[in-house]
Amino acid sequence: MSLLSNGKAPARKSLPELAPLKAVLFDIDGTLCDSDPIHFYAFRELLLELGYNNGVPIDEDFFVEKISGKHNDDIGKALFPDWDSDKAAKFLDDKETLFRSLVPQQLKAVNGLHKLCKWIEEHGLKRAAVTNAPRPNAELMISILGLTDFFQALVVGSECERAKPFPDPYLRALKELGASSDHTVVFEDSVSGIKAGVAAGMPVVGVATRNPEQSLVAAGASLILKDYEDPILWTELQASLQ
Repeated sequence: MSLLSNGKAPARKSLPELAPLKAVLFDIDGTLCDSDPIHFYAFRELLLELGYNNGVPIDEDFFVEKISGKHNDDIGKALFPDWDSDKAAKFLDDKETLFRSLVPQQLKAVNGLHKLCKWIEEHGLKRAAVTNAPRPNAELMISILGLTDFFQALVVGSECERAKPFPDPYLRALKELGASSDHTVVFEDSVSGIKAGVAAGMPVVGVATRNPEQSLVAAGASLILKDYEDPILWTELQASLQ
């Protein structure tokens, strides 16, 4: 969580404080869809081929700590501190190719996502996807989920000066939509994404698809959901329109 000049964390905003709510920003991986198992499989298999970790497969705890929600440049440095950037980038490109080959058969929307998207459209809210994923991954996932026409903007972390956990991608999304942080909510599933949304001055709804709820709260999430069917979400959304 970002700190104010006095060293204290900023107060967490609630959704009703946004009234009237005018825009919604979504992360993609783990937020629109439960894609982490596909990413985990791709990393595990390719790292095994390398003999990484003395041939012991990575586990989910390792994946959450070192990989989930992070930008590929940071993942490369964490996994391969002794490799040059080109070699790490080649490995990560191969991993993304494998991921994209698996997505069409395995990608599933988070429960209640399309209900939420319909509600957003019906209320005329602006909306954008904001991700640390490579653009080809992001566009493919959005397409498979049937949301290509839903999103009015797609912001990719690698195309900003700094990716998440910095606020730059979310600030760019606000600018592209012509929206204010005072009337916009963020949906995120990772610590780095939540930190980015909070640093950009918005309340963040943490979607606990895979990451521990306590880590999402510690990062600054204002509300924690298992999925978009949670009645608490709908109560807060309705209050945010008043």
